[in-house]
Amino acid sequence: MTARAVAGLSAIALLAACSDDAPDPATPEGGGATSSQGGDEGGGEAVATSTPAPEEAPEGLEDYYSQELVWSACEGDFECASLTVPLDYAEPQGQTIDLALLRSPADGEAQGSLVVNPGGPGGSGVDYAMSAGMAISAPVREAYDVVGFDPRGVARSAPITCFDDAQMDEFLSADPSPDDAAEEQASQELVEDFAQACGANAPDLLGHVSTVEAARDIDVLRAALGDGELTYLGASYGTFLGTTYAALFPDRVGRLVLDGAIDPELTGLEMGLGQAEGFERATRAYVEDCVAGGECPLGSDVESAMARIPAFLDELDSAPLPVGDDAAGELTEGWGMYGIIVAMYDQGAWPILSQAFDRAFQGDGTLLMYLANLYASRSSDGSYDGNGMQAIYAVNCLDRPAGSDGEDLDSEAVEQQFEEVSPTWGRYLAGEGACEYWPAEASETVEDYSAQGADPILVIGTTRDPATPYEWAEGLADTLDSGVLLSYDGDGHTAYGRSNDCVDDAVDAYLLEGTVPADGTTC
Repeated sequence: MTARAVAGLSAIALLAACSDDAPDPATPEGGGATSSQGGDEGGGEAVATSTPAPEEAPEGLEDYYSQELVWSACEGDFECASLTVPLDYAEPQGQTIDLALLRSPADGEAQGSLVVNPGGPGGSGVDYAMSAGMAISAPVREAYDVVGFDPRGVARSAPITCFDDAQMDEFLSADPSPDDAAEEQASQELVEDFAQACGANAPDLLGHVSTVEAARDIDVLRAALGDGELTYLGASYGTFLGTTYAALFPDRVGRLVLDGAIDPELTGLEMGLGQAEGFERATRAYVEDCVAGGECPLGSDVESAMARIPAFLDELDSAPLPVGDDAAGELTEGWGMYGIIVAMYDQGAWPILSQAFDRAFQGDGTLLMYLANLYASRSSDGSYDGNGMQAIYAVNCLDRPAGSDGEDLDSEAVEQQFEEVSPTWGRYLAGEGACEYWPAEASETVEDYSAQGADPILVIGTTRDPATPYEWAEGLADTLDSGVLLSYDGDGHTAYGRSNDCVDDAVDAYLLEGTVPADGTTC
């Protein structure tokens, strides 16, 4: 069985990524490693510089920590710059990478920078900062410059591209649940080809896009911004990035918000099972809402409606549906799976999913394909916006390589475990997938995520979060020496900026005043 990568992106980031009128920042495309140090002024008029924070930099990294960021006007009211970091922190005098930055300046007098990451891995922090008006409250935007960066290997920062658009269509539309030995072999060959292509197209970079290295990049960014401590908002995978930063630099932790948390202590098997259970729980919540509203296209009672979803996906396996003029040509089981899954990230998408089911049951897969395109950041002409669906493997396969925890994720017993916790999604989420063939290893890992000595870190969990189950937030808060848990009893992925005033007010008080909510507060 071949596992599918399920991205952990904030719901707001997914919506923002699909906006047709999002500005294109005038920053370098980041075609790979470079050989020079220093910021790039980008396109447009230079408007300001950032003075690096005076501090003792790690040995050999002095030039990186002391670099001056030159901000240039982008479209709209945004400012863009680039940050130079070493390809390999063990060899800082070697090759370098330029990371794309975007700043949404504070509406008032800035008290510092709020660095943001939307998750993934593979999500664009540049795009997330563009959506600050949706994702972050007005009082916080008045007080902070919101700064997003594309992590190494992602979007505009030396992006890893393994397959071209047509190959990605084949990869994502492929049968996600092979039924016989021949289909299994074809599936394995496809993921092996993907892994080999990643190695061939990014031989130097592929082993240096781990979360540890991205966290080290954040500390260089913090210094270049002139901040003595990091103020940070990370969603979904961005919580793991923030946790890793805290583990490496506990004395530089300022106010960290980790929303839609990942528990770093989990094994690969535990994470897979947890996510399968999380999507099953979220799917049941959607179905219950659909049935309660009447005229649910899936059926009139919850159990039959739940069973209709995997049955429908089986139907797509044997008889894909037409999708209008979409370049994909047809709605396969793979595309159908992504189209349903994406609606679990935000309950606001549930009515659209119900419409998509209704039309699909009448023989038209166009609307469900539209939802699948949202998940993949893909346009109907077959072009992809960024490389998120590729970078997710590049990062995950370094952070959690196949077999690293001694567990055989491809065993029949494990497959049965997945299907027991998730009759709907278990068959798609079991297995090692591309990581089994990955041609690179991480150069550095973290053994202790407790971040002892760090200031209080705010961890947020949503009770019916599909991609980062609530139990993971509990685990992260317990792991962090200074973790404080804020719970939201609700649906969807992440909570801040999309749930209710209780969550937003608690986060704002923490970011603006340093007021920490009582551990265990529930909204």
